[in-house]
Amino acid sequence: MTVFTVSPVVLEIPGRPVDLQLKVSAPTEGGGLPIILLSHGQGYSNHLSSLNGYAPLANHWAEQGFAVLQPTHLSSRTLSLPNAPGAPMFWRERAEDMSHVIDRLDEIEKAVPQLQNRLDHTKIAVAGHSMGGHTASLLLGMRSEGVSLKDERIKAGVLLGSTGGGEGLTDVVKQNYPFMLTSDFSDMTTPALVVAGDQDASEHLTTTGPEWHMDPYHLSPGRKDLLVLEGGEHGLGGVSGYDVAETTDESPERVATVQRLTTAYLRSQLFGTDDWQREASVGVGFRVASRS
Repeated sequence: MTVFTVSPVVLEIPGRPVDLQLKVSAPTEGGGLPIILLSHGQGYSNHLSSLNGYAPLANHWAEQGFAVLQPTHLSSRTLSLPNAPGAPMFWRERAEDMSHVIDRLDEIEKAVPQLQNRLDHTKIAVAGHSMGGHTASLLLGMRSEGVSLKDERIKAGVLLGSTGGGEGLTDVVKQNYPFMLTSDFSDMTTPALVVAGDQDASEHLTTTGPEWHMDPYHLSPGRKDLLVLEGGEHGLGGVSGYDVAETTDESPERVATVQRLTTAYLRSQLFGTDDWQREASVGVGFRVASRS
């Protein structure tokens, strides 16, 4: 399916240090498009942590009939806001960005004429990688520092190499990102697919090993699914960008698995199809678990 991309779409948010900029990717044809809000991670690359990252996911999802909306969060290296309130991770503001986007879908449609009257505002999912997974978890119901930023308009989520609970965090994380000590998944009831690599030790974050990234599946209630990629490290084969140097497990095949299975999961959750059950039951290089 042919797709188009428009960026930046600019939203003025009162009180935000800079305007909220978005990239919009969508198929050129069709109506009733379901929406995926895609939250970028961090890392040392300058532009992967912005609306310019995650092309392997955004392009694929758009080709499969989704409208993908990618904001540049305040934590992006492209903005350089080390002294603004909430720095350096802006964990609360990240989630608020996504709710602002949902609030202003009509405005986004007007700014992108190709989208006029084509979005289904009732079918919204959130996806995020790494710190973006933390953002997605907040929108699905996880609490941090006792704060709930859950958005009931979001019907499903995909957490890719996401952050886990407060147990087993490294001293560096405790000292610099203490909000991560308070992650509470007990109210994260919205359906979600947790995607983790069985070799994603993330030793700079946790002493628990790859299982830490599976915490959102094990520690949250309600319908959850787990996809574990065999041999997968934090880049999950390269989801953050094409041929990026920081992907330690470069694998087009692994990326294709993530693309195919996340698409199947979101279709199943938003449209009630059996795509997820069918795709999860076949194939090699991964294992799945489900809980109702």
